[in-house]
Amino acid sequence: MPKRLTKYLNSAYVEATNVLKGKRARRRIVAYVESYDDVFFWSHVLRPLETEHFYFEVMLPSRNALTRGKKEALAQSLGPYMIACVDADYDYAMQGATLTSERVCRSEFVFHTYAYAIENYECYAPTLQNVCVAATLNDRRLFDFESFLQNFSRIVWPLLVWNLWCYRYGEHRHFTMQHFCDIVAFTEMNYQHPEQTLEKLKHRVNAKIGRLQRQFPEGRKTYKPFMNELVQHLGFDPDTAYLYMRGHDLQDAVVLPIMGDICDMLRREREREIRRLACHNVQMQNELSSYQHSAAPVAEMLRKQTGYDTAPTYLRIREDIGRHLHKLEATLTPPTAAPNPSAP
Repeated sequence: MPKRLTKYLNSAYVEATNVLKGKRARRRIVAYVESYDDVFFWSHVLRPLETEHFYFEVMLPSRNALTRGKKEALAQSLGPYMIACVDADYDYAMQGATLTSERVCRSEFVFHTYAYAIENYECYAPTLQNVCVAATLNDRRLFDFESFLQNFSRIVWPLLVWNLWCYRYGEHRHFTMQHFCDIVAFTEMNYQHPEQTLEKLKHRVNAKIGRLQRQFPEGRKTYKPFMNELVQHLGFDPDTAYLYMRGHDLQDAVVLPIMGDICDMLRREREREIRRLACHNVQMQNELSSYQHSAAPVAEMLRKQTGYDTAPTYLRIREDIGRHLHKLEATLTPPTAAPNPSAP
């Protein structure tokens, strides 16, 4: 499309093209996302919500260039038939403290993940055992991911609130997301006694909190009300604090290192079983080759999984978009004519 016409690509334009298709045709709603990786996630969110009157088309903000990202998606001329679907990042917790946060939290045509990003949903604790099974084809439970990530969340929650507090009050240069990641990341793990690893984490977290309390004495008045706002008004849950930290850090520094080791154990266990049960060397080689061909990298399985659709934050996304569709459906219903009392 010529560049001089791109300025007319807005919600009204999409609505007009829908009208040209006829009254009975399903109406298209364009959903702009940040990157290629987001297309699959948001399609999974939106497809079950489609109705006999509306369907979604998920795409990047530009078809004529490689420009993408959150700002590009938010910069479009949004409306009822052109929406933006983006990661919440810290913008949801900021509640309008920045221009981007204002756009994310206040626009009725912007929908966000509530969790920090899509990567956090991919690490949703109740799904991780199934991801290990998909990657190794071994269903034995060697590690309790749900209990571990719940305890991890309870430990890091006060520090995560401090990190959010620093961003809300403009002090993030003193305590960045990377600093937070460096503290909560795991360098080693005792899988027989994970409580020992968590105890070390707790020591690091408490030490950092003590330093922050001394560095920001003004936090004595604002920290607790801010925490209460996050929990009581914004729906943050300390038991799932891992959903609100930066997604790439959660995957790369916490979840994947653990899952990688667990999957290695499960693969070695399955391979030992094949070697033990094989009747001869040829059968063993064939079975090992077949198993190794069927297994898959855990990082790939993590990206492809969709079991997170029971997460409370995920359900909130669908509720928001469902309300938007309900409003659009109402515009299609002709008003009922009032009865004419003078009619015979």
